[in-house]
Amino acid sequence: MTDTDTDTDTNTDTDTQSGTDTGTETELDTDATTTEAGTDTETLLVASLEESTGKTAITLALARLARDRGERVGYMKPKGTRLQSNVGKTLDEDPLLARELLDIDAEMHDLEPVVYSPTFIEQAIRGREDPAELRERVVEAYETLAADCDRMFLEGGGRYDLGGIVDLTDADISATLDARVVLVSPYQKPGDIDTVLTAADAFGDRLAGVVFNRVSDVAYDQLETDVVPFLEGRGVPVVGIIPSERSLSGVTVADLADELGGTLVAEAGTDSYVERFAVGAMGADSALRYFRRTKDAAVITGGDRAEIHTAALEAPGVKCLILTGGHRPSGAIVGEATEREIPIISVQTDTLTTVERAEDIVRSGRTRDATTVDRMETLLADHTTVTSLLDSM
Repeated sequence: MTDTDTDTDTNTDTDTQSGTDTGTETELDTDATTTEAGTDTETLLVASLEESTGKTAITLALARLARDRGERVGYMKPKGTRLQSNVGKTLDEDPLLARELLDIDAEMHDLEPVVYSPTFIEQAIRGREDPAELRERVVEAYETLAADCDRMFLEGGGRYDLGGIVDLTDADISATLDARVVLVSPYQKPGDIDTVLTAADAFGDRLAGVVFNRVSDVAYDQLETDVVPFLEGRGVPVVGIIPSERSLSGVTVADLADELGGTLVAEAGTDSYVERFAVGAMGADSALRYFRRTKDAAVITGGDRAEIHTAALEAPGVKCLILTGGHRPSGAIVGEATEREIPIISVQTDTLTTVERAEDIVRSGRTRDATTVDRMETLLADHTTVTSLLDSM
C-alpha cells in the first residue's frame, strides 16, 4: 500500500465485454461443489477488503501450487477492474498474467466476463445492464473454463463489495458459483477489524479464512497476540499473517522513472524502493520536519523549489526527488543528490498529475509478475495454513 497526502482516483472509460507461525491451526476443508453451471469442480474465490492487498499474487500462487501437485487448474476474474486500453479493447492485466503463468488457453471474454469500467457503471445506474443477464454471463463463462479443471481459482474485484450495483459483489459470486472464500486483508491498527467483521458477515459460512498480508513489523505482534484470538472467538478463522516485504510493496526508482516518462537528472541510487509519496508544497522549515517523519518516500515538488529540494535531500527517509514542470535543478542540488545517492527524476507534467500517475504506478504494482508470484508461493508456505485446502481433495 502507498501513502500520499493527495487522494487520487484513476478512471479509464471503457466498455463492457461479452515460516512464522501465526498461532492459528485453522484447517480449510472444502467439498467439491456443483454450481448452477452444472460442473463438479472445487472452487475458491480470493477476495480483498481493498485494492492493492496482494490478492492477485495470492490467487495465482495458490493456483500454481495446485498445478504443481498435478491438478488441472483454471482461473477467472468475474469482474475486470484493472483496466487499460489496448488497441481499442478493454483488458484487465490480471487475467493476462494468469493466462501466461498458468498456461491457460482461454478467451479473455471468459476469463473476464464483466468489465467493471466507469462506463459500465454509468450504464448500470441508468438501467441499461440487466443483473440477471450478467449473472448468466458469469455462470456460462465459469462453465466453459471449469469443464476440464479439478479446481477453479476466482479472483475478486478490487474490493469485496464492488459490484453491488448489479448484484455481483464477491459474496454474490461466491453464492452463485458455490465457492469457498479466502479474504485478504491489510492491517495497521485494531480499528481495521471492523471491516473484516463486516466482510465476514457478508460471506457467512462460505468464508474459509482471512489472510492478513503486508503486515509491518510494528503491527505484527499485536495482530498475532490480540486480534487473531479475538476474530477466532467471533467465529472468523485466520489462516495466516504475511509480513511486509519491500520488494513486493514498492517500486524501484528506475522503474518509477521509466513509467513516468521522466529524465534521470541524478542517477545514483535508482535501485532503491519507493513505497509512498510526499508532496513538497510548504515552506522549507516545515518541509524538513515533514520529510524526516516519512520513510521510503519519493518527494514530488516543483522543479523550481530549490529550498524544498535541499530539505528533501537532508531527510534520511527520502529515496528520490521527482521534480515537476520540466525544470532542472541547479548543479549544486544535483551534486549533493549524487553524493547522497538520492536520484532525481525530472518530469514535464504538473505536480497534481504527477502525484496521480506515480500513485497509480505503485498501487497497481510494477512487481506484479512471475517473480512476485514465485515469492508469494514461499510466503504462503512459510506464514499461512491456507495451502491446507489443497490437501482436502
